[in-house]
Amino acid sequence: MGPTIGVVLSGCGFMDGAEIHESVCALLALDRAGVTIKCYAPNVELDVVDHRTGKATGEKRNALTEAARIARGEIADLEEASADALDGVVLPGGFGAAKNLSDFASKGAECEVHPSLAKLLRDVHAANKPIAAICIAPAVVARALGEHHPSLTIGTDAGTAAALEAMGARHCECPTQEFVVDEAQKIVSTPAYMLGPSVAHVQEGIQKTIDAFLKLV
Repeated sequence: MGPTIGVVLSGCGFMDGAEIHESVCALLALDRAGVTIKCYAPNVELDVVDHRTGKATGEKRNALTEAARIARGEIADLEEASADALDGVVLPGGFGAAKNLSDFASKGAECEVHPSLAKLLRDVHAANKPIAAICIAPAVVARALGEHHPSLTIGTDAGTAAALEAMGARHCECPTQEFVVDEAQKIVSTPAYMLGPSVAHVQEGIQKTIDAFLKLV
């Protein structure tokens, strides 16, 4: 029986939830590898952004309900995720990682991670199981595991890189089509849409990231 991998989503849509291209590319890479996938999302309310105009609508939606769109309904509350039941965890990006999985978007290096996710990441790491983080999600890993000084990438943005380093991570510049692996900590990351420029570039980087991640399982 193959490994079981948890994928933590944060809604549906790059401006207020999980980045859809990144999520689908990660799910496809995992599925092609023949692993069992279990999707999770936090049961929290999110501020909705109109993805056509880029403006807040004033509405509220539920991140778990929205993420179910990407997971085709096969999803559980993040509170149900357990390191014991998983062989590794993947975090797609999107602004939801910085708003719904953490408050990095508003607080930067002073942010906090959703308690259920912080516990999951720390438990997975303590069990010597791998973590993959895509786009802005390495900021979540930096806050949860900063005391271990993981090597991570969010691409080349100096301000975001400085925030990661303020949380204890070591930032490595990286192009979209590549990835950074911290073999000692079993953490893999890739910039994806932190840099873009297209889904083809993003898919290449994510495929390589998932390949490297699965070698650590």
